Amino acid sequence: MMEKEEIFSKVLRAGRRTYFFDVRATKAEDYYLTITESKKFTNDDGSFHYKKHKIYIYKEDFAEFKDILAEMTDYIINEKGDEVISERHQKDFKKEYDTEDESPKVSGADLKSPENFTDIEFDDI
Repeated sequence: MMEKEEIFSKVLRAGRRTYFFDVRATKAEDYYLTITESKKFTNDDGSFHYKKHKIYIYKEDFAEFKDILAEMTDYIINEKGDEVISERHQKDFKKEYDTEDESPKVSGADLKSPENFTDIEFDDI
């Protein structure tokens, strides 16, 4: 199925990720939203490629989608603040290592964090 031309678009550049928000029209000329994440990857030879993941959100789902997105983002900010804390984003970030085997120490709280969950790409589903 060919994608129709965007009716209204916005772009959010975030490091090596870019998010595209596009309003498109159905065959019946009703509108829906697509959100595309495009991530840049560099190959060993210096060339690069992009991986893209797209979701479609239809009008009948807007209210619930908006409510849940707001609830989830508010939860994260309320629990952890808006400062980014990670090895990738902070040059002085230090992991705690066990001196016996040099593996990271993992607490019960760490097991609940999304970073320690198995990475699953949308392509895997």
